[in-house]
Amino acid sequence: MAKQQRVVIVGGGVIGLLTAFNLAAQVEHVVLLDRSGVGQESSWAGGGIVSPLYPWRYNTAVTALAHWSQDFYPQLARRLLAETGLDPEVHTTGLYWLDLEDEAQALAWAKRQGRPLSTVDISDVERAVPVLGAGYSRAIYMAGVANVRNPRLVKSLRAALQAMPNVTIEEHCEVEGFIRKGEHILGVKTAQGERRGDQVVLAAGAWSGELLSSLGLELPVEPVKGQMILYKCAPDLLSSMVLAKGRYAIPRRDGHILIGSTLEYEGFDKTPTQSALESLKASAVELIPALADAQPVAHWAGLRPGSPEGIPYIGRVAGFEGLWLNCGHYRNGLVLAPASCHLFADLLLGREPIIDPRPYAPQGRI
Repeated sequence: MAKQQRVVIVGGGVIGLLTAFNLAAQVEHVVLLDRSGVGQESSWAGGGIVSPLYPWRYNTAVTALAHWSQDFYPQLARRLLAETGLDPEVHTTGLYWLDLEDEAQALAWAKRQGRPLSTVDISDVERAVPVLGAGYSRAIYMAGVANVRNPRLVKSLRAALQAMPNVTIEEHCEVEGFIRKGEHILGVKTAQGERRGDQVVLAAGAWSGELLSSLGLELPVEPVKGQMILYKCAPDLLSSMVLAKGRYAIPRRDGHILIGSTLEYEGFDKTPTQSALESLKASAVELIPALADAQPVAHWAGLRPGSPEGIPYIGRVAGFEGLWLNCGHYRNGLVLAPASCHLFADLLLGREPIIDPRPYAPQGRI
């Protein structure tokens, strides 16, 4: 695709930011629009584990994106640090899954996929993670799993884009609809006026379905609320990520520990609730009893872009020339972002795609 392209991206989460980052050197101009501040929705709210919580339970389409991204994240972080001085903090801690019901399926999946997942004696886990609560009997472990400090990833991506002369970021610029001429999408309508482009990319997370409905298309992406709490502890308190009964603890390098998360279907309401706070605190103490003496320093909620089987929509929208999707990543937007956005750029620019794009194509799915 020719260099003279002007691309308008709707949505400034990690998917929108990284899409812009991957396209900027290859097109004439990128305009990134966000209804609030960039990266303030699910990109900021998530935990940042660079793995699906239970990777063996997902469709192979999700696995393909996850594996590519997991391998790519360290070099992305190094590049962003070098370019911006802001470290996304890709922190490799490994992940322990405790008392899994489907442990056998997990191990069989790992063998098929060639992933380094293995059973660990619970006494070894207790030695490796001495703050872990009692009462667990079985564990499996994957050593290479990292977490990324997602608010810092957002800041570094934003800084990198702001340094590019052909990228414009417009915050607090809500898109209200599309500029359409027959079957061609020529841009978007915003409260601040029209923003025209040769290509329009919808990367608006949980809001993508609402926007696309204005074209008479039904995109099955819905908001799914998730709540988290944060503790501040000594930097060496928790050495690895741990996950049990659907709840996880994630250590940051500076001693912050995130506990998450809930899964709630409440529409676009992202009000933190007392009941979720109590439930998350109980999970925190069950995983790490030492947290009984600590008070959470923060409690928040975000809206995931829920989609069928968690398979994102990546590619051209049939019947609407110039309209593209990169959205619907559900619980795995941060995990899948590097691969999703590289694949998207391959498709828009007409390059050989990094992986088979067919499972993510919007055609036949909306």
